[in-house]
Amino acid sequence: MSHSAKVPLGQKIAFGIGMFANQMFPAILGIFMVVLVEDLKFTGLMWGMIYLFPRLFDAITDPLMGFISDNTKSKWGRRRQYVLMGGLLMGFAYVFMWQLFKENTVEYNFIYFFFWSVIFYFGLTLFSVPYVAMGYEMSDDFHERTNIMAIAQWIGQWAWVIAPLFWIIMYDPEWFPSADVAARELAIWVAIPCAICAIVPALFIKSESTLDKDYEPLSISNIGGSLQSILRSFVEAFKIKEFRKLCLSTFFIYNAFMAVSSLTFFVIVYKLFNGDAGDAGIWVSLFGCLGALGTTFIVIPIVAWLSKKMGKKKAFMLSQTISIFGYIMLYFLFVPGKPWMYIIALPFFSFGIGSLFTIMMSMTADVIDIDELNTGKRREGIFGAIYWWMVKVGFAIAGALSGVIIWIVGFESEVPTTAQQGPVDGLHAFFCFFPILGTLAAMYVMRNYSISEERANEIRAELDRRKKPLGSSYYQTDKLASLWQSDLDIDSSTNIDFSNKSKEDVKVLFNEVLNKQLHGICFSPYLEGQNIGDQLSEQQIQQRMDIVAPYTEWIRSFSCTEGNELIPKVAKSRRLKTMVGAWISDDRVQNEEEIKNLIALANDGLVDIAVVGNEVLLRNDLTEEELINYINRVKEALPNIPVGYVDAYYQFVERPKLVEVNDLILANCYPFWEGSHIDDSSDYLKKMYAVTQAVAEGKPVIISETGWPNKGDNTDSANPSEMNAMKYFISAMNWSQRRNIPIFYFSSFDESWKVHQEGDVGARWGIWDKNEKLKY
Repeated sequence: MSHSAKVPLGQKIAFGIGMFANQMFPAILGIFMVVLVEDLKFTGLMWGMIYLFPRLFDAITDPLMGFISDNTKSKWGRRRQYVLMGGLLMGFAYVFMWQLFKENTVEYNFIYFFFWSVIFYFGLTLFSVPYVAMGYEMSDDFHERTNIMAIAQWIGQWAWVIAPLFWIIMYDPEWFPSADVAARELAIWVAIPCAICAIVPALFIKSESTLDKDYEPLSISNIGGSLQSILRSFVEAFKIKEFRKLCLSTFFIYNAFMAVSSLTFFVIVYKLFNGDAGDAGIWVSLFGCLGALGTTFIVIPIVAWLSKKMGKKKAFMLSQTISIFGYIMLYFLFVPGKPWMYIIALPFFSFGIGSLFTIMMSMTADVIDIDELNTGKRREGIFGAIYWWMVKVGFAIAGALSGVIIWIVGFESEVPTTAQQGPVDGLHAFFCFFPILGTLAAMYVMRNYSISEERANEIRAELDRRKKPLGSSYYQTDKLASLWQSDLDIDSSTNIDFSNKSKEDVKVLFNEVLNKQLHGICFSPYLEGQNIGDQLSEQQIQQRMDIVAPYTEWIRSFSCTEGNELIPKVAKSRRLKTMVGAWISDDRVQNEEEIKNLIALANDGLVDIAVVGNEVLLRNDLTEEELINYINRVKEALPNIPVGYVDAYYQFVERPKLVEVNDLILANCYPFWEGSHIDDSSDYLKKMYAVTQAVAEGKPVIISETGWPNKGDNTDSANPSEMNAMKYFISAMNWSQRRNIPIFYFSSFDESWKVHQEGDVGARWGIWDKNEKLKY
C-alpha cells in the first residue's frame, strides 16, 4: 500500500488568493473602462485599440514568459520570483494608468493610458503565466486538480462580487464629484490590496530548487533565439487534439460572455430604466454581484461535486446546458420597471462562465501529462501561456465585438430611449442570445473530448513508472532466486491442479474457499472518488466492514489518522481481531500523530497486533535506524501487545536488526510483483515464506499482504486476469486454511486512488470491486 499526501488546504488557499488578484484586475478594468467612453469621451476606435493592442503584445510576451518560467534554474524553483515581480509591477502600473484628467485632451489621455496599459499588461504576463503554471503542477491527481481549481475559482469569484460595487461608488456624487476622479483615487485602493494578494503564492507556495534540473539554458541571446523552440512548443501543444478542444471551447464561451458583459450597464439602464442611470441605482451592480455570489456559493461547489461524480467532460456539458437555459430566462425576465425579476435567472446563467475555469484548468493539467508522455518535458508555463492567451484574445475580440454590436443595433447613449426602442431591444437580444451561440459552439467542440479519469490515471501511472528508480519503490523482480537455499523445503501437497477446471468450476471453488473463512483481510476503506488524505466516515467503514466481516477472523488497517482510527473500533464491534498500523513516512509531524493514535487505540483495547510502518524501507522514506527508534517507542508504550513492522519479505532476510527488534515478522509476499507465472505462483509464495522463516529466529511469521490483480499490465510472466486472480486466491487461501499459515489477503475492495502508485493494475486487487460487489 502506498500513501500519497493531498495538497494541504493552506497551499490551496494561498494559490486561491493569487487567483483573486488574477480575476480582480480584469474585473475592475472592465468597470473602469466605462469611464473612458462615458466621461473621458474616448472614441470607438480608441476603445477598440485599447482592448486589442495589449493582447497582440501578450501574443509575444506570454509564450516567452512560459518558456522562461519552464526553464528557470533557481533555488526558489521555476515560478515564485516571477509571480512576486509581476504582482508588484501590476499594482504599480495600475495606479499610474488611471491618473487621467478631463482637462487634458482626449488624444493625450489616450496615449498616456495606452502606454501605462502596456506596462500593466507586461506585469500581468510576468505574474499570470508562472502563477497559472504553479496551479497545474501542484498535484498529479485527477480529482485533486479539480479541488485546487475549485478553491482557487471560489476565492477568485469574490473579485466579481466586489468589482460591480464600484459602479455604485464611481457614479455616486456623495462619494466622488465625477467618475474620472473616482477612477484616479479608487485605482490606488484597488491596486495595493490586489498586488498583495498577487504575491501571496510567491511567498507561501512551496517549491523545490531547480538548480540541478536539465533545462534549456536561459541567456538573453538564448531567450531571443528560443523563438524557434517556443514555436515548436506551440506546434507540439496544438498537436494534442484534446488541448485544441480546451482552447477553442474556452475561447467561444469566454469571448461570447465577455462581449455582452460589457453591455450590462447599457442593457439594464436603457432596457429597464429608460436610460436613467440614477434610477438604475444598484441594479447594474447587483447583476454582477449576485451572479458572482451564485457562482461562488452554488455553481463552483456543484460543479466540483459533479466533476467527481460524473467526470469532467459530463460536468462541463451539463453546466453549459444549464447556462443556456439561464440565458433564455434572462431574455424573458428583463421586464421594464421590474428589475428584481432578472435575479431568478442569475444562478442558472452563471453555470456557463462559473464552471468554465474550474473544469478547464483541471483538464489542462491532465493534458500537460500527455505532453510529458510525448516529449519527456514538463511545460506548465507554455501550456498555461497558450491557454490564457486564447482567453485574452477572446477578451480582446470581445471588447471589439461589444463595440460592433452597439454599432450593428444603432445604439447611441446620447439619444433618448424613447427614440431608440429598436436598438435597445437589439442590445437586449444580443445580450441573451450571443452567449448561447458561443456555448453551443463550445459544446460541439467538446463532444468527443476523450480524457476520462481512467485514461488520465493510465497516463499518470506510466509517467510515475518512468520516474521511479529501479529498486527504490518497486518490489524487485525475481528477487527470490538470489535468496533461495537448496536446503530449504516446501510442501506442495496443497497445490491445486487447475488444468481440467472450467471458469465456472474455478468460480465455485473460489466461493468455497472464501466461505471457509480467511485468516485475515487487508481493509480498504476508501470509496470511489475518495483519495488518501480524505476524511473517512464511521458510516462508510461500518458499511464495508459488514460486507467483509462474515469471511475473516482478522482485519488489518494501515493508518491511525483521517478516520482510519475508526477501523479497529468498528472491527471490534463485529468481534473481529485487529492488526492496526501506524502509517510512517518521511513526514515526521504526521508520524507523531500516527504513533500517538496507535498507542491510544491499543490502550483502549482495540489492538491485537500493533504495526509500526508499512514498506518504509522499500520506499526509502527513513533509514533503518530511524525506523527502529519508532518501533522501540511503541514497544515500550505497549509491553503487553505484539509489535511488528511490515515490509517486503526480503527486507527481513537482508536486515538482521529488523528481525531482532520485532516481536513477530510481518512479511509482504507478492509472487505477482516478482514476475512469477500463475502456474508457479503457489510454490513461489511458499518459498517466500520459507526464506523468511529461516531468518525469523523462531518468531511467528505472518504473511501481512499477498494477492493477485484481475486487470492491468503484466509484470514479466505474471499476468493479471480474472481467472489468474481466482486461481491465486484459491491456492494461497487453501494452503493457509489447511496448514494454519496466517495470511492477510490483499485486498478487500478495489481502490482507484492506487492507480497513481502502480498504474491500472494497482486499483484491481480487491475481492470485491469498487462498488462493493463480489467480483468472482
